[in-house]
Amino acid sequence: MKRIFIITLVMGAILLAACGGSTAPAASSEVVGKKISVSGGEYTDVSVAELQTMLENKDFTFVNVHIPFEGDIPNTDLSIPFDEIDQNLDQLPADKDAKIVLYCRSDRMSGIAAETLVELGYTNIWNLDGGFNDWEAAGLPLEGE
Repeated sequence: MKRIFIITLVMGAILLAACGGSTAPAASSEVVGKKISVSGGEYTDVSVAELQTMLENKDFTFVNVHIPFEGDIPNTDLSIPFDEIDQNLDQLPADKDAKIVLYCRSDRMSGIAAETLVELGYTNIWNLDGGFNDWEAAGLPLEGE
């Protein structure tokens, strides 16, 4: 009898915890990505699916760093060549903690740009892993090709 009481008590506690009054976080905060350590800190790689989730409640500056221009993912804010990112900081948010998401065709150029920004003290840099190659492979459109 005591065992049944304990099991019932534990199950009740689990149910109460699962039904707690907390609200679900915003979709973009659900994205965790993969942390990439670089000199000066880290940036976060995200998949196409994670980027789609982030774009649902866009709260970041979205930057295409690919050269030459081959198209934009919808909702792109800026195009800055990856090798000139440090010369165009005036186009980026002044707050170095602001979320910035970078992409290019394959993620090589955007990885370089992400590393540059981290070295310059930016703390909330995200990168589309696989770039717009993976975006298109998922059947998603580019604009201005």
